[in-house]
Amino acid sequence: MIRRENAVTFKNEAKSLVGPEIRVGDLAPDFKCLVGLDIVNLAGTGKKPRLFSVVPSLDTGVCSLQTKKFETELAGLKDKVAAYTVSLDLPFAQKRFCGAEGITTMQTLSDCHDHSFGKQYGVLLEGLPLPLLTRAVFVLDAAGKVVHAEYVKEVTNHPNYDGALEALKKCL
Repeated sequence: MIRRENAVTFKNEAKSLVGPEIRVGDLAPDFKCLVGLDIVNLAGTGKKPRLFSVVPSLDTGVCSLQTKKFETELAGLKDKVAAYTVSLDLPFAQKRFCGAEGITTMQTLSDCHDHSFGKQYGVLLEGLPLPLLTRAVFVLDAAGKVVHAEYVKEVTNHPNYDGALEALKKCL
């Protein structure tokens, strides 16, 4: 497996990422994540433009705000797009968070099963006491081609919301 040394920082400390760097123009790689106790792959996310908002944990401030921001911004697009928050949180914790916060547009994908999304999209953080995904955003067109890819350099910072949303809206 590819290891990208010092690809991001976490609280200003350099960390490596496991997996390839996904770039605009790439065909999105397949993955297996959990929705509840069901395994879902890329094809299971639909044939429409998709946004994957990747966060370390929904139980942290920036991750919570990131999910809520995309929820608010995408609510008006309804069924024209599919939007997902991906984390290593257990599906039960993701469901609890979404229920408590009224999240209905953003669906959750748990990568706790085998870190498939993390490894395929190059977002699995290495060098922490527990596995986490780095903060990133990927936008795919309806054919599964990557039209926006952002790996946030400092994991505790917010992504470029406007850039991701603009890329997603161009796919409509």
